[in-house]
Amino acid sequence: MPMDGRAVAPAAGTVLNALATGTGSAFAIDLETTATVELTDDGEIDAEITGQPDADTTLIKRCVAMTLAEHADAAGLDASTVGARVRTDSEVPMAAGLKSSSAAANATVLATLDALEIADTVDRIDACRLGVRAARDAGVTATGAFDDASASMLGGVTVTDNTTDELLARETVDWDALVYTPPEQSFSADADISACERVAPMADLVAELALDGRYGEAMTVNGFAFSAALEFPTGPMVDVMPDVAGVSLSGTGPSYVAVGERSTLEAVRDRWDDRDGTTRLLTTRTDGTQTT
Repeated sequence: MPMDGRAVAPAAGTVLNALATGTGSAFAIDLETTATVELTDDGEIDAEITGQPDADTTLIKRCVAMTLAEHADAAGLDASTVGARVRTDSEVPMAAGLKSSSAAANATVLATLDALEIADTVDRIDACRLGVRAARDAGVTATGAFDDASASMLGGVTVTDNTTDELLARETVDWDALVYTPPEQSFSADADISACERVAPMADLVAELALDGRYGEAMTVNGFAFSAALEFPTGPMVDVMPDVAGVSLSGTGPSYVAVGERSTLEAVRDRWDDRDGTTRLLTTRTDGTQTT
């Protein structure tokens, strides 16, 4: 029966971290995760992450299992006997605040739907919500990350209510993005949620700014609030202000992401290059997760 599917999902940067209030905002950037899914008839789901033989594959297995459970019948297959081999290959660094889990989930769900030959019949937001449920199930996210997942799935910038998985706003943006990733990792499931909840008044302000289309200012307020709450340094943000349109700690860190004109970002890049770690100059993505 071999049927296979393939999909590519972009990473994302943060406008508003949803840990404080459940409202979040993120935008797609051009680092990609690719998932390849080959259906089998043995009922087993095997998963691997290219180049990371010891990485936890729980999330991508849950994505495949839940997609098959929900959609195999529509494809004329028996959900109880269909299995899959799934492989992901990613440019997105793990545990860096750049939404590697959301990109992996989206790519895996869409690749599974592609293998079932029904990718065009499932609404993208519904596919995104399926990956979010799998992420909650796998315990890799504190919020369900519908903000990050929706930005990765749809492209552009999204504002969401992560408590109800509702899309509040989406807009295409054509900034460039500069990302600085320090050497350490930070797993979002380990974030201090109670500290984040104490900055809720600032998060409400960030949400107002984002829903008003003032994404750059929203990012910067978010960055100072959550750097304080999560005890990350604000120095990298101050490095590039006031030249950039916006700068924030991305997710629960440790990466920082700045947006603006490419020429401006090229000019301030050397300030981040002086720090230990990696800088990447990227563009934002207006297209989201795609089958290939």
